[in-house]
Amino acid sequence: MRPSDLAAATPESRDRYVDLLRAGSLGVVVLGHWLMAAVSVDTDGQVQVGNLLALQPRLQPLTWLFQVMPVFFYVGGFAHALSCRSVRRKNPKAYSAFLRARLRRLLRPTVVFIGVWGAAALVLQLAGAGGGLLDIALRLVAQPLWFVGIYLAMVAFTPPLLRLHERWRWGVFGGLVAAAVAVDVLRFGLGVPYVGFLDFAFVWLAIHQLGFLRADGGLRRPYLLAGAGLAGAVLLVAYGPYPLSMVGMPGERISNMAPPTLALLCHGLWLVGAVELLRAPVTRWLRRPRVWRAVVTAGGVSMTAFLWHLTAMLGIYGVLLAAGVRMPEPGSGAWWIQVPLRLTAAATLTAVLVAAFRTFEKPSGVRESSAPRAWAGPAAALGVTLSLFGVLGLSVVGFGGLLEGRTALLIAVHVTAPVAVLMTLAGWLLVERAGRDRGTTA
Repeated sequence: MRPSDLAAATPESRDRYVDLLRAGSLGVVVLGHWLMAAVSVDTDGQVQVGNLLALQPRLQPLTWLFQVMPVFFYVGGFAHALSCRSVRRKNPKAYSAFLRARLRRLLRPTVVFIGVWGAAALVLQLAGAGGGLLDIALRLVAQPLWFVGIYLAMVAFTPPLLRLHERWRWGVFGGLVAAAVAVDVLRFGLGVPYVGFLDFAFVWLAIHQLGFLRADGGLRRPYLLAGAGLAGAVLLVAYGPYPLSMVGMPGERISNMAPPTLALLCHGLWLVGAVELLRAPVTRWLRRPRVWRAVVTAGGVSMTAFLWHLTAMLGIYGVLLAAGVRMPEPGSGAWWIQVPLRLTAAATLTAVLVAAFRTFEKPSGVRESSAPRAWAGPAAALGVTLSLFGVLGLSVVGFGGLLEGRTALLIAVHVTAPVAVLMTLAGWLLVERAGRDRGTTA
C-alpha cells in the first residue's frame, strides 16, 4: 500500500504525534551525524575524520537539544506496550509472536545492511583495496548498530517489564532510576570497574518505561518531568564528574553515552517532558493531510535511512576527495559555507539508497503465531540475545580486517566481525522461525 493510501486510511484513534516523534527523532540523529563529521586532510596527505563538537567545544551545549535518541526509546516504549497487549489478547504466552511482530521491520533491513557491507568489505580486502577514507568508512558505517542492539534489548524486556508496570506503575520507573543512581555511585564514587555497563540497561529501560506510562495516560504533568530532568542534568554536569556533551567525544575519559550516565537519564527526562508539552498543538498540525502524508512516508523508510546515512555521507566525502576538492578546516567559515551543499548531496544519496533497500523495511506478510510451538519462546529469546550481541559487536569492531580476525572489546569480551555477523544472522533466523504460524513458509 502506498504512503498516501496509508495516510488516508489512518483511524482517528491513532496517536499521530508518536509517529512524528519516531521518524523525527531518527531524522535529527541523522542530521547531527552529518554535521558532526569533520573530514580533513593533514599535512602528510592522510584523511582524518574528527568530531566537530570536539574541535569546537563551544557547540557542545547544542547536544542538549539535538541528542534526541531518548525520545525514540520513549515512543518505542509506548508502541511496545500497545503491541504486547494486542498479542497477549490472542495468546497470553505468545512471547515469540510479540518479538517477531516488533522486530521484523528492524532486523530485516539491518541484516541486509550487514550483508551488503560485509560482502563489500570482503571483496575490497581480497582485491587489495584499502587505506585512507575507505578504512575509516569500514569502521564508522557500523557504529549506528549500537542503537539497534539497545532497541533489541528494549523489545526483549517489554513483556516482563510491562507486567511489572501494570502492577506497580511508577514504582518500576523509580526502581530503574534508583538502580542507575546506584551504578553511578559505584562507578564514580567507589571506582568499581565494569559496573557502569549496567546502565546500558537501567538508563534506557527507565526512559522506555516512560512510554508505558504514556500509554496508560500516566504523564499528566510533563512540565514537572521536564523541569526535574533539566535541573538534575544541570546540577550533575556543574558539580559532578559528568561532561557537558550529551554525545560521546573522542578521547574523553568519561562519556555520558557509553556507558550511559545519570546525567543522560536526566537529559532524557527533560526531553520527554518537553515533547509532551508540545503534543496538543503539534497533533492539531498533523491533522493536515499533506503534513500527515509526509510523516507516514518518512516513517515507512526511517530505519533504512538511519542504517545507510553514514554510508551516504562518507560516499560524498569520497567523491569530493577523489575529485581533488580541497577540504577546508572544520569549523572555519569556508567549512560552514559548504555545509548546505554537503547536506544536500548526502540527503540525495541517502534517498537513492533508501529507494534501493526500502523494500526490506516493509512487513513480510507472514502471519505471527497465535498458537506457538513449545520451543518458540526460548528460541525467540535466544535469537534476540544472539542478534543483540551480534550487532553490538559489529558496532565496535566494524567491517575492516575480516580475514585477519581483527577484534574489538565489547564490555569485557573480544569480538570479531565474522563472529558478530554469524550471531546476528542466526539470531534473526531464530526470531523469524519462532514467531511464524504453524504451517506457514518463508
